[in-house]
Amino acid sequence: MDSDSEIAYDYPRYRVYKNGRIERLVADTFVPPSLHPENGVVSKDALYSPEKNLSLRLYLSHRAGEDKKKKKLPLLVYFHGGGFIMETAFSPIYHTFLTSAVSAADCIAVSVDYRRAPEHPIPIPYEDSWDALKWVFTHVSGSGPERWVNDHADFRRVFLAGDSAGANIAHHMAMRAGEEKGSFEISGMALFHPFFFSKAPLEEEHEAAAAMRYMQGMWEIASPNSEMGVEEDPWVNVVGSDMSGLGCGRVLVMVAGNDVLAREGWGYAAKLEKSSGWEGRVGVIETEDEDHIFHIKNPDSVSTRLLVQRFAEFLKDDISCRL
Repeated sequence: MDSDSEIAYDYPRYRVYKNGRIERLVADTFVPPSLHPENGVVSKDALYSPEKNLSLRLYLSHRAGEDKKKKKLPLLVYFHGGGFIMETAFSPIYHTFLTSAVSAADCIAVSVDYRRAPEHPIPIPYEDSWDALKWVFTHVSGSGPERWVNDHADFRRVFLAGDSAGANIAHHMAMRAGEEKGSFEISGMALFHPFFFSKAPLEEEHEAAAAMRYMQGMWEIASPNSEMGVEEDPWVNVVGSDMSGLGCGRVLVMVAGNDVLAREGWGYAAKLEKSSGWEGRVGVIETEDEDHIFHIKNPDSVSTRLLVQRFAEFLKDDISCRL
């Protein structure tokens, strides 16, 4: 059997062959943006990297778009999940979530699309995401390429967020913003069920260890050239890394009670709170009896509506941040 047909990884939604080729068993679905309000929110797409043909999706409340006073709103920069391998910023599940979040928070949002592994392995998704963040900040003076951002983004209230792999990306974007020493002012960051891990969770019972091996396999696909090993790679072993330079003032970590990655989320928040040298505020919201990214998979559930509301409160700075 040659490498063209020999399977290296066989997952429910995709297969990766030994020659590096991926077969996505669930086709990408593109939901178009709409200037007709959905849940009171309009959307449109914009190129942030013409040379790489990379786009992002902008969301704005219809009411704000019609306001001649050009009200300034919190600016949310969101990175989608999918293990660095699946989904896009234009997938139905992410379009639905961002529409709901913008409606609840009355903000302007930028949902970033980035190139995916294994065709574009780590660190390419991070590099693309950084390019998108730089594009966003070209609008600080009000003279950037996108009118919605010029008119409505309040650059005193910029937030990063993401779920799973997207939460991992958001963390690294905040770290890089911190390294830039004031060039990129980030007010806060919200991490939904972040895709972090280290050796510790593998010591759990058989079921948890199996789930963690599943996550490890995803990382090996996303980062095949990692030189440090999956448990030690600082891209994913975030809790074992230096986080003192995190470039934002507030962090909200969301964990799900049935998610094997919840332990890492709690550990991340604890390190920020107690031992990292970072001086901001951190809080955790745990949703019991729910699984990884339940709010993306089940957008109409009671748990999802409550979580979206808490997220909106965080963006409005109304939430009580405590560990």
